[in-house]
Formats: sequence, structure tokens, C-alpha cells
Amino acid sequence: MAVPRRGVRYRHLTSLVVILVVLFLLTLYVLFHIQSLPKPTPIPSETVSSGGWHTIYFTDPTDPSASTLRGGPDASLAEAIDTAQYSVDIAIYRLDLWSVRDALIRAHRRGVTVRMITESDHILEAEIADLEAAGIPVIGDHRDHLMHHKFVVIDGLEVWTGSMNFTVNGAYRNNNNLIRIHSSRVAQDYTREFEEMFVEDRFGALSKADTPYPKATVDGIPIEIYFSPDDGVVARLVDIVRDATSSIDFMAYAFTSDILAEAMLARAQTGVVVRGVMERGQASNPGSEYERLRQAGLDIRLDSNPGNMHHKVIIIDGVTVITGSYNFSHSAEQSNDENVLILYDVAVGTKYLLEFNRVFDAAMP
Repeated sequence: MAVPRRGVRYRHLTSLVVILVVLFLLTLYVLFHIQSLPKPTPIPSETVSSGGWHTIYFTDPTDPSASTLRGGPDASLAEAIDTAQYSVDIAIYRLDLWSVRDALIRAHRRGVTVRMITESDHILEAEIADLEAAGIPVIGDHRDHLMHHKFVVIDGLEVWTGSMNFTVNGAYRNNNNLIRIHSSRVAQDYTREFEEMFVEDRFGALSKADTPYPKATVDGIPIEIYFSPDDGVVARLVDIVRDATSSIDFMAYAFTSDILAEAMLARAQTGVVVRGVMERGQASNPGSEYERLRQAGLDIRLDSNPGNMHHKVIIIDGVTVITGSYNFSHSAEQSNDENVLILYDVAVGTKYLLEFNRVFDAAMP
């Protein structure tokens, strides 16, 4: 048997050492670069310790008590304002409810910082004059397009938003929804939107896409927060509609978005059940998607409310709920100041689906 010479063994050993050193250096290189890679941004999460993270309100013009103009969602909002300790920021398209006006004045008089933004077309309302006379600062948007928000932020801890204008018609004669969310992070989003308008005088196209927490989790429930026109809302809505697997139910005051209608029609062709209720007074307007959806064979109905069916809601698969001030229109997407919430929760979906079925069953086929 041949015995390897000492020089050969030495060269083999040297090669092995070189290989080990190279592997060691490669390992260090990989570890360094993995650590330097940008880490995925975690979705902020918070837990509401008591009372639940949300409360949902629906107006019901058919209820006999609605004729009293008392005890509607505005009463609950006024009670919440009465608990404010530090601040109330309110961005509202129109205000003529005495309950909300009086609660804001009470808050101001006990030292709470109250600030308000309204649509300039309605800044001469008597109730606005009362707020200003009490010393509450109120500004308008002073432009052709609409400041269409309907939201309140209280103490930086909770947000009220939805489709309801703070008017007698909004609370007692029209179909509307209002949701109260206890979340400091969601409140930060709405406060940023408020200050962009109130402090920086940025409305509409001048708005910046700078929402602090566009995605958040409250008590384990994912929530997405969007503002228009800066966040490109319709693209996100189309993505969600395209993900529908069983059902799409919507209530729309105004629906003129071609791309959203096309997404619904495409899902219907795959077997997804699409149903909708639209405001009768808007369905025949130029650009309305009503006839297009009906002619495609979808079960789209016109509301039966003598007032307005004012919801702006889409429910996907009974679980995902889209709501807010955003009509499904070109103006909402491109010009108006709007807000949208997307909530992923069976309990929330069930409540909105019950409201949909109530309005749908009363609507005209």
C-alpha cells in the first residue's frame, strides 16, 4: 500500500483550512446582510380592556319613534361628547342637530378644546353660528368640491364615523350608519386628517398620503383606514371585491364608478351572488351604474324610503365591511375629502348584513 507523502498531506490540510475559512466568511456575510434587510412593518395592535372596541348605530326612518326626532344615534354621540375631557375634533359636511350643537358648547364651556371643520356651502347654518358665538373655532373648505367627511375624534381615543350627516334628516329620515371605534391608533389617523385640513389648510388634491396607521388591529380585528382623494381608495375597493368568493352586498347612495361596477360584474360571472340597493333619486342620474348592473341580471333594487337611502356600504362574503363617507363615485375618488373604513370581522359583518337585508327586503325589485 502506498503511503501519501508528507507534502501531499500538508497541501490537503491547507486546502481544508482554506475551505473552512471561506465558509466561515460566507456565513458572516449572509448573517450580516440578513440583519441589514428591512424588516416588515408590523401591524399595530391594541386591546380595549372594557366595553368592547366598537358600537354600531343604524338609523330607522320606519320606526314610529323617528317622528319624535329624539333618541337617535345623535343622542349617543352627544353623550360621548359629554364625557370628553381634553379635546373634540369634528369634521362634518353639515350640522343642524341641536343635540350635537349643545354637547359641543357644553364641552367648550368646561374647558375641552373643541375644533370644527364643515363644508363651506353649509357654514351659514344657524347651529354653526351658535357654535362660533360660543367661542368654538369653525372653518370651511372654501373650494368648489366637497368637504364630505362625517367624523368626530374624542380625546384622541375614539372615533365616530360613517354615512350620517349630523342633521335631522341624517339621523331620523335617511338610512344611515354610524360606527364608534375605541382605538388610539385609529384616532391618530383621523386626527392627522383633521389637522391636515384645520391647521395646514390642505383639502382635496392638496391632501397628503400620510396616514400614521393605514392598517391596525383592535382586539384582534384587522382594520384598514383610507382617506380620499390622496389614498387611491377605489383601487383598494376593487381588490377586495375581486377577492369575493360567495357574496357581494352593497347599499349605495350614489354609484357611478365604472371600475367598481366592472369588478362586481366579473365576480358575478364566476358565481358570486351580487345584490344591491341604490337610492332611487340617484339611480337615473348620468353615469349611474344602476341600469348596467340590472341589465346584467343582478338583483339590484331601488330603495323605498321617502327620504334618502344614504348608506355607502359594501359587505363581502358576510365578513368584510366597507363603510364611511365615500360614495362610489368619481367625485369621491378624485375631488372630495372622504374617509373609508374596512373592517374584517364576522360580528361586524353580521350587523351590517342585517341592516342590508332590512333595507333590501323593503326595496322595490
